[in-house]
Amino acid sequence: MNVLEVSDLKKHYPIHAGLLRREVGRVRAVDGVSFHIAQGETLALVGESGCGKTTVSRCILRALAPTSGSIRFDPGQGETVDLATLPKRALRPLRRHLQMIFQDPYSSLNPRMMVGDIIAEPLRVNGVPAAERHARVLELLDLVQMPAVARTRFPHAFSGGQRQRIGIARALALNPRLVVADEPVSALDVSVQAQIINLLLDLQDRLKLSMLFVAHDLSVVRHVSDRVAVMYVGRIVEVAPTDALYRTPRHPYTETLLAAVPAPDPMRRGRQMKASGDVADPAKPPPGCAFHPRCPYAQDRCRVERPELTEVAPGRWASCHRAQEIELAGVA
Repeated sequence: MNVLEVSDLKKHYPIHAGLLRREVGRVRAVDGVSFHIAQGETLALVGESGCGKTTVSRCILRALAPTSGSIRFDPGQGETVDLATLPKRALRPLRRHLQMIFQDPYSSLNPRMMVGDIIAEPLRVNGVPAAERHARVLELLDLVQMPAVARTRFPHAFSGGQRQRIGIARALALNPRLVVADEPVSALDVSVQAQIINLLLDLQDRLKLSMLFVAHDLSVVRHVSDRVAVMYVGRIVEVAPTDALYRTPRHPYTETLLAAVPAPDPMRRGRQMKASGDVADPAKPPPGCAFHPRCPYAQDRCRVERPELTEVAPGRWASCHRAQEIELAGVA
């Protein structure tokens, strides 16, 4: 059963110019994205900065109103709702089922509130009695491996990793159906990243979380996700189970991302594939495949015909005309 089904999601930003501020173009931040997340599954959404990952996550949470498309969400009541079209009043009772772990643990916590109040805030907003809030805060602190005394301290007393643990506890306070983690470890030191990743893995196992994990670091994604969706210039170019995508990518852009993952042993490094040129402008994407100006495998067809996301193997999808022809290098 799917907790979330996103279909043909688009988010365009109009470009205005001239004295009358007429619309002269559009930035296609998200341009026809589709995917699903099953109950208890973690889907990683990866790509370069500016590819539209965070915009997708914000549209799912309705922090941004999508231009078009559907976002079917199952709040656990036997039927799905389309978040994309719901008015704000109808969204409010559903927000307890959709929670977010933010990228920056330093700016996402209110410095004027004690940690116990920060974690208890979603409980208070949703009408949980004070006695139950106190017990739940203690339970959540223990869940994220923080001491109970932390509830009486302010965020400035904690390190970045500890603050992110507090943010995770707040996100889990209402037992959400879906957690959106927007690059939750990118602002942390490498050693602290490992601790937070291990915590998320433990929580996944204990709570059977459904999660959208947004990231640009594929070395992190490999340890967390069940499947990976790769984005480029507002579109998904490949979706595959994690191990299969790392071993045998089916899109040249995925091969480029994997080539950028540092290998600890130089003797075990595979063939390096580096894309030349700049990332396409989402306001003026090139005709055909958006990756063709940087792709060493591009043919004439790639320059004029945009490939659709099609199933190239059981459970594997790619938007590349040559996905069945070319052999791409993965990582062990």
